[in-house]
Amino acid sequence: MISTPSDSPPPTRRSLLTATAALALLTAGCAEETRQQGSRPTEDNAARKRTDSRRALSRQGGISGPQPLHATIAAYDLAPHHGGSAATAVGGILEHWSALRVPEAATRTIALGPALYRKLGLTAPARLRDIPAFSRDRLDPHRGGGDILVQLCGDDPEALTELSRRLTASSAGTLLPRWRERGFLPAHPPGETPRNLFGFKDGTENPTTAEAERWVWNPDGSTYLVYRRIHMDVPTFTALSHGRQEAVVGRQRTTGAPLGGDHEHDPANLYAKTAQGRYVIPADAHVRLAHSRLDGGARMLRRGYSYDNGSDDRGLLFLAYMRDPALFARAQERLDHSDAMNHFVEHRASAVGYVVPATGGGLLPGR
Repeated sequence: MISTPSDSPPPTRRSLLTATAALALLTAGCAEETRQQGSRPTEDNAARKRTDSRRALSRQGGISGPQPLHATIAAYDLAPHHGGSAATAVGGILEHWSALRVPEAATRTIALGPALYRKLGLTAPARLRDIPAFSRDRLDPHRGGGDILVQLCGDDPEALTELSRRLTASSAGTLLPRWRERGFLPAHPPGETPRNLFGFKDGTENPTTAEAERWVWNPDGSTYLVYRRIHMDVPTFTALSHGRQEAVVGRQRTTGAPLGGDHEHDPANLYAKTAQGRYVIPADAHVRLAHSRLDGGARMLRRGYSYDNGSDDRGLLFLAYMRDPALFARAQERLDHSDAMNHFVEHRASAVGYVVPATGGGLLPGR
């Protein structure tokens, strides 16, 4: 079982995050969607609503709820400081960032990288560790990592870019920009799972609300973000027959159903075989190797965005949230060894961060 901290005290929206005497972190207000209850709540339902409200207020926006059409993701490093307290300076910047208005329906999510704790001489959360290297990685250090990660999501890409510029300008002298990426969701009908640049639905296996309570959120409203910049060889993949594409992915291209299933959200049957004794979902299919069954049911919440900088640089800005980044490392190790998708994708940047609660806790030492 994964150990978790005790519940935070009842929070207030946009309150000051305090973790150490030296550093105060003020994050964006919560924008999480909570599930509607019945129109005539019973006593139990009313108590559940109060619990859901407290949980929502303790969590940063931009993680659950409907996914906006665009994202700007940026990373910053701590600048060298000569005199004064770096921790105090960082706390002041994050407090200022939280006070900046975001566009209507936009979200702002802040995560702290493991290097920031080392630079400030603070104890990092126990599960905040750099993602290990994998044999097929081709990582550009200038496009990954970072002491502070910022994810901005909304439906107006230019407004997000302007907000990102304001964050950068206001942190000059304390934080140095490390990298910035812009992503989008390809056009898709409202309410349907978005598709990636290969034309397949991406995010079908995301956890339900109840599963997210177990596998994504810590009781204090914190979680962890894993970021990967994944180059996709779109021309080579889309030149394959639809049958071969589906065998690589393990899902039907049109419906998103797992091979052998009828509907997108049908459970993937990893044991089903053809009359010839072959697995219906091939042994090297992406869906099989990434399946939560291989991780004791643990799930991550994926909110990826496509990027397109021309035919030589297209792919996925993979963003996933989970209680423990070790889950991603285990799944990626399997994929690195055997995934049929490896012929068509290449991981070119990586980052990990601790998503602080929207209230209380902050840089909790020793988690």
